[in-house]
Amino acid sequence: MKKSKECLGCGIVLQNENILNLGYTPNLENDYCMRCFKVKNYGEIENVAKNKEDYENILRNVSKTNDLVLYVVDILNIRENLDYIYEFLNNDILLVLNKRDILPKSVKDEKIINYLESRYKFKDYVIVSSINNYNLDLFYKKILKYKKSNDVYLVGETNAGKSSLINKMISNYSKNIPSLTTSNVPETTLNEIKVTINKSLNLIDTPGLVDEGNIIYHLRTKYYKILNSRKEIKPRTYQISKNQSLLIGDFLRIDYLEGDRNSFTLYIPNGISVKKVSIKNDNLKEFSYNLYETNFHEDFVIYGLGFIKIVLNTKIGVYLDKDIKTFIRKNLI
Repeated sequence: MKKSKECLGCGIVLQNENILNLGYTPNLENDYCMRCFKVKNYGEIENVAKNKEDYENILRNVSKTNDLVLYVVDILNIRENLDYIYEFLNNDILLVLNKRDILPKSVKDEKIINYLESRYKFKDYVIVSSINNYNLDLFYKKILKYKKSNDVYLVGETNAGKSSLINKMISNYSKNIPSLTTSNVPETTLNEIKVTINKSLNLIDTPGLVDEGNIIYHLRTKYYKILNSRKEIKPRTYQISKNQSLLIGDFLRIDYLEGDRNSFTLYIPNGISVKKVSIKNDNLKEFSYNLYETNFHEDFVIYGLGFIKIVLNTKIGVYLDKDIKTFIRKNLI
């Protein structure tokens, strides 16, 4: 029986029977499904709704292998609890903080690593960027040091940059041509894709984990490119007094309710607009409203968008879609 052919870009099984189903291509001799072809050649994006349990089952299958796992995390959007990955994996895990290029150069890698080492017990940690080759030689050495076999798996939330990272590893350490589809759309990779780097290493890409609390699932498509911008963030600092608010884009408002004049520094994509307005402003009052108390030097995190570094103790009120995750943590930087 002839083996089904898989799309080189997203890993889905190719089919030419139904143009409305995933994996469609008019010719089964093609290497890419129509969805990946449009992304690669025309920049057209198409959302795909996948079942969260499907991705979790993929992780459980990875756990059975005992192979090294590279847990790729967007450095701007570190989730509240990274330990959740151990609900599905028993493997050794190298935590890979990707997209270093978007944080200001003044931020010290050591501080971020120390912050995470004090909270988690991963096998090792590395900060990288596939855009400017930052630390990729070190990354490659750590993979070779910890791998149990030639197969090494990449896992992580959707849009963490796994496929882009693999494509860069192919360019740097292989004679093969990068083929994985990358885009600003969540859930671009749809199945496992095994890529041979060299005779001693295969990198296996997996679909991005779905966390419905990520803001990218709740904003219009016009924000996809902005949220995935790879330009270095320029922190924006605002001095906020009681009864003033920050209006962020058209989806978030933060009211300053209690405390002395305070400093808010925003680490969010440059393309997101920010305005200081009166607390009496009516913008976004149709959204859910929640109260938060922050202590000395804590971050207010909006998962998928970034974070706001707050200096002094305060109380804030937040208008935001109720399904978007937010939390308070000690200052990351």
